[in-house]
Amino acid sequence: MSASARVRLFRREDRDQLTVLVNAHATAVVPGASASVNTVLSSLERCPEEYVTDPWVAERVTLVTEERGRIAAAAHLLRYRDDPDVGEDYRGTGHLAWILHHPADDTAPDTRTEPTRAAELLMSACLAQFGRWESRSRFCDGRLPVPGVYGIPEQWPHVRGLLERAGFVHTGTMEVLLLATVDALPAPGAAPLPGLIVRRTLGVLGTRFTALLDGQEVARLEVDTILERPERHARPGCTADLADLALSCGADPLSLVWLLGEVRGWLVLSGVDRLFAYSDETPDGAGERAMLSDLGFQEMTRTARAWEHRPA
Repeated sequence: MSASARVRLFRREDRDQLTVLVNAHATAVVPGASASVNTVLSSLERCPEEYVTDPWVAERVTLVTEERGRIAAAAHLLRYRDDPDVGEDYRGTGHLAWILHHPADDTAPDTRTEPTRAAELLMSACLAQFGRWESRSRFCDGRLPVPGVYGIPEQWPHVRGLLERAGFVHTGTMEVLLLATVDALPAPGAAPLPGLIVRRTLGVLGTRFTALLDGQEVARLEVDTILERPERHARPGCTADLADLALSCGADPLSLVWLLGEVRGWLVLSGVDRLFAYSDETPDGAGERAMLSDLGFQEMTRTARAWEHRPA
């Protein structure tokens, strides 16, 4: 263990090393995923995508462990206001938005999840900060400012091990993240049924595509193409979410395949080259994942959502 490791507040001069740490974790989950330095810095100040919960945040603290000039670990903490307008589940709580650290050099299976000294020091500092805030409950997530990276993915055994040793318990669901390149989706083609048409409208979660037969809905897809604001693009192309997928009872499954082909054409025109889909790790989810696999999606990760600090 190195005596040179010390925990301190994040400084702007740490921005490049912090971005490297964020992107190293992100790209282990989603190939080619990354965030720009400006995106990482902005995410430490506010999270506009969380338009309900972000205004409830009273204080944000980013801590790093510096070891011989290297940022070996980092964490971002949030304190939620203890006020009546704050949702009851958030009121007066502390959240570890994310905690990251470089894993130990030894990659033997029995030591892969052992925390480093830098990570242990950082976790102790995070728990101390929650204590100073007098947080009534402490929660953790792994959401980074990169699409598709949230929870504690299976590619982060070193982070999961650190959380569990500190008394955090997984209390939520397991979610499966899938990804398809747009050119792997079904190609546009002729409608499988006479009179089948597609209508494009604004939906609740994004742009909605509805397959109609004789005026009746037979299939529906909704895609969110604004996951990445223009100033956040760190690579050519961009990513979208398959936010909703539905096939009416008794409808021909080919209607859904055809509709996705129509969506593919729209995504190409939108400059989107990759599409995310999500599924719960449940028996019902297995059938959904099989269908998504047939449509060109590949499983990227299984991620554990919602962690709560419950020390023994």
